[in-house]
Amino acid sequence: MQGDATNAMQEGLRRSSRKKVLVTAQIQPTRKRQKRVVLKLAYENDHEISTAQPSKEEEIVLLKMDESESGPNNVLVPSTSPMMPVRWKEVLDGIRKMRASGDAPVDSMGCEKAGSFLPPKERRFAVLVSALLSSQTKDEVTHGAVQRLQDQGILSIEEIARATELSISQIIYPVGFYTRKASYLKKVVTLCQEKHEGDIPNTLKGLLDLPGIGPKMAHLVMNVAWENVQGICVDTHVHRISNRLGWVGLSKSSGVMQRTKTPEQTRLSLESWLPPEEWAAINPLLVGFGQTICTPLRPRCGECLLNTFCPAAFKEAESPAKPSPKK
Repeated sequence: MQGDATNAMQEGLRRSSRKKVLVTAQIQPTRKRQKRVVLKLAYENDHEISTAQPSKEEEIVLLKMDESESGPNNVLVPSTSPMMPVRWKEVLDGIRKMRASGDAPVDSMGCEKAGSFLPPKERRFAVLVSALLSSQTKDEVTHGAVQRLQDQGILSIEEIARATELSISQIIYPVGFYTRKASYLKKVVTLCQEKHEGDIPNTLKGLLDLPGIGPKMAHLVMNVAWENVQGICVDTHVHRISNRLGWVGLSKSSGVMQRTKTPEQTRLSLESWLPPEEWAAINPLLVGFGQTICTPLRPRCGECLLNTFCPAAFKEAESPAKPSPKK
């Protein structure tokens, strides 16, 4: 039966005129109105069916999702539309032009910069530490904490294992939830020593098994530490800007598009159409854009090169113009 279903699914894909197609989306109700969404995405190439990445079968937990947001039989479809949004390359080129100066905090203090002068193994751990500390914390604060760990000679798996949880928390303060993250770091190094031969995990699953590491961080670490791009790292900036640009969405049975509600929904929607060669670069590109121009509050639409065709342009109160430098 399962083989017949798979054959039928592939046959349906071959007949599709679209390049990328959502195959299934099933929701299994759990307690307290939580729903587990199992998404299986498949892609149609010119002549054959293939998955976009080694593991494109994913589970996502959506909390407190109203019944009205799901389609028939409680099916919520992360839209593959727009498939290749209109003018997306032009939009991306415009963002690259606005980011050319490299003056955003992420450009000098993002996780990608952690341990850049360390040997490969130590650098991988530095990237993991930076990613773990970055949750609910600005790049400047995260960068400072990682730098202090390095200056005090404990930015390694062996030294973190020797340090006390209290001393780690004092060094990384004031990162958000610093006491909890100090506890996570101690557990992380134990797992690295016991299960990964004193190195960080080299698979997405292995990283997700670490305490304090979620999908966003896991994809970032795979991209940066291992140079193995398995997906898009979606943080709050990528999530917000992708929705403002109309690049992502949830499709109801009525055909009405809704904004994605979580970074994971945004990731799946982006990956359904954005070419894989753009996956690694899209995070620092949009993060810096979100830090400088397309800010969470009062975005600088007047300075944005995309304001003539961005769906969200001038719909929020704009930040005051930056003062001109004194002559």
